[in-house]
Amino acid sequence: MKQGQNYPSQRVGIFIDVVNLYHSAKNIYRGRVNYAELMKHLVGGRQLVRAMAYVVKSEGIEAPHAEGAHVRPARVDEARSAAGVNLSSEAAFFEALEKAGLELRVKDLQIYADGTKKGDWDVGMAVDAIRQAPFLDVIVLVTGDGDFLPLIDYLKWGTGRMVEVAAFHRSASAKIQEAADKFINIEEIPRILIPTSARRVGRR
Repeated sequence: MKQGQNYPSQRVGIFIDVVNLYHSAKNIYRGRVNYAELMKHLVGGRQLVRAMAYVVKSEGIEAPHAEGAHVRPARVDEARSAAGVNLSSEAAFFEALEKAGLELRVKDLQIYADGTKKGDWDVGMAVDAIRQAPFLDVIVLVTGDGDFLPLIDYLKWGTGRMVEVAAFHRSASAKIQEAADKFINIEEIPRILIPTSARRVGRR
């Protein structure tokens, strides 16, 4: 596994494929990602310039566990109910991402006449990373999707930027793990997963 040294002077941009990360955590580990811990680990004492999370509305995302999100959905619901506003599970999830320091990029899930659904951010995430590259030293792509391989190659060889990929090793494309200057195995980050059961996943 590739590793690299962090320098305080490095300007970092983080781009998170939330749908990819969410389903990997849920289907493989039966847990939810602790985004506050993830951000802390990815920044690693460097200068965070931009942190963006790409989400799709109506994707069936469940509300985050309070422990992992640094927000208590029940209390938020009470406050908003008093104001006549209901906070959906999806909205609670999006709010938790913002509280972790992420800027949201949101699009609606497209459902076609034949029942086919489409809701990925691949192109948008790639365009944002390329646009931000001149202002960054390190670009962190949080995804296991092998479709991002051309983006990694361009950012490395076309812009001269360092590219780190963070993903769950078990669900990440082997090609992007190899292509990145540094691969971060998310499952090795302490307290990164909040399981649906009482048992905590990850190293302490």
